[in-house]
Amino acid sequence: MKNDVEQKYERLKKYLTREAYLKQAIRIVEFDRATVCPPEGRNGSGETMVVLESEAFGIKKEADYIQLAQELYADRENLTEARRCLIERLYRDYRRNSGITQEKKYEFEKAKSEAFVNWSKAREQGKFEVFLPSLEKVVAAERERVSLWKTDERDQNRSIYERLLDEYETGMTVEVLDALFSEGVKRITTLLKKINASPKQIRTDFLYRTVTDEQQEKCARYLLELLQFDFKQGVFSVSEHPFTEMMGKGDTRVTSHFYPNLFLSNVYSVIHECGHALFEQLQPDEDHAEFLTDGKTMGMHESVSRFYENILGRSRGFIHLIYPKMCEIFPQVFRDVSEEELYEAVNYVEPSLIRTEADELTYTLHIIIRYELEKDMIGGKLTGKAITEAWNEKYKEYLGVMPENDREGVLQDIHWTDSFGYFPAYALGNFYNAMYYEKMKEELDVEKLLMQGEFAPINQWMKEHVFQKADRQNPSEWIEEITGKKLAADAFLTYLEQKYTKIYGI
Repeated sequence: MKNDVEQKYERLKKYLTREAYLKQAIRIVEFDRATVCPPEGRNGSGETMVVLESEAFGIKKEADYIQLAQELYADRENLTEARRCLIERLYRDYRRNSGITQEKKYEFEKAKSEAFVNWSKAREQGKFEVFLPSLEKVVAAERERVSLWKTDERDQNRSIYERLLDEYETGMTVEVLDALFSEGVKRITTLLKKINASPKQIRTDFLYRTVTDEQQEKCARYLLELLQFDFKQGVFSVSEHPFTEMMGKGDTRVTSHFYPNLFLSNVYSVIHECGHALFEQLQPDEDHAEFLTDGKTMGMHESVSRFYENILGRSRGFIHLIYPKMCEIFPQVFRDVSEEELYEAVNYVEPSLIRTEADELTYTLHIIIRYELEKDMIGGKLTGKAITEAWNEKYKEYLGVMPENDREGVLQDIHWTDSFGYFPAYALGNFYNAMYYEKMKEELDVEKLLMQGEFAPINQWMKEHVFQKADRQNPSEWIEEITGKKLAADAFLTYLEQKYTKIYGI
């Protein structure tokens, strides 16, 4: 029996290898389009990606592949743990996609590719109406795609939006998110009111002093090296929207953006993306060999990137460590700025319009707004120009600010050109990382390690506890094994309350 199973698995691997090469090609084209491709070439690059996506999807429509997936799923108890995890995932995806033809897949991907181009145009013009028709097509495509799934018992009682959630955060439900976010809104807005009433004045003028692209690139490379990003397995580039892409084993790419009068945006984008990259670079070799590296959920990934960006990157220990280097790289910025002023500035709280530039405290509110909007969009409760109106109203309600134009409002994120159900992962990442940070502090003197620039013990702890099984477990199993506790918002909200109470003296 085992020999027969092994032979079937080896046959399946040939299909998975072909698919992996096509996916790598897609990622390379996507990286090129976001970094160096000229505007007039984006349509062509998009078409290339659509064709490659269709080819990759077609592999899993081949009769022999389907038969192997079904038979190996039936015999999965005779497989190793890694292979069993893979087969269970492939079988789930097979059932979901069984009702979607290759032609339909092409149609769905083309809608997303066109949406990317039209979103870019809308951003340039600052007009939501330029993007709206494409947005409506993507919403319709996502609704149709999910309606074609061959559902199992878990999916049957789920709304379309919950099924989309499950693609990014396995097992997540609207009920759970509503409870977590309700507590988050209540405690964050309460804390925000206290901060707004505080007489504490935090200096921020120096954050807007002019810097050069060359200085920012030097700073980016310094931070990546400090955090132990492996340049033998990765590269750094520039894009409009910072991102990280794993092309394949030994090739992880990160990007950031340079603003001449907002150097901290680059600093924390780099740290954030480095967290994603470390997650990929420090994966077990077996996960690569067994095609498991796509198993991490978006919430897991965002937990790591935001752990490095905020919990570590905005700590006193980290600021103490990088302050001398910041003075060296940006002398015109720090000529009259103390270490304490830098620490307070990177933790300055002010409700703002742009999610990617939001402070650590209010960031989660930006995510909750998007969650509430996209849930209603997919549910058919929110359409057309009402999307802009709802966006603006929620910003006024939760953050007390109002966009002056669509560019700083509903057009600021690229995500809705191709996905729904992704945004909650950012907030879930905050909840996860605060939980495992509590566990890490029981075993490591994190603050001391940061002050000394010793990231090896921190990265090793992350590798052993956070990274090791991320490709093999669903999020609830993963966080409970790391921390011994079930997912909750309290650790994160308590962390915020304790930190900002001290900073603002409230």
